[in-house]
Amino acid sequence: MADTTRITVTLPSDQVAELKKLTDNVSGYVADAVARQLRHQLLGADLQRYQEEHGEFTEEELTQASSTISKASGGSAGAA
Repeated sequence: MADTTRITVTLPSDQVAELKKLTDNVSGYVADAVARQLRHQLLGADLQRYQEEHGEFTEEELTQASSTISKASGGSAGAA
């Protein structure tokens, strides 16, 4: 089992009510959400460092990346 630390988090009551409709394991749900956000921020920092070193991504590179992500996720990405 992973090492854990108990913390207290304050959320709006309506969010807690909706959260409890989705899961019986609120701690697990929140831990998963935090993990996703951390990965998102770390990836963003990595992409920023890459661009600082190698220059900004071209439109062609961004289009290719969007296509690859869309294919890997079953076609749901890249619609933004």
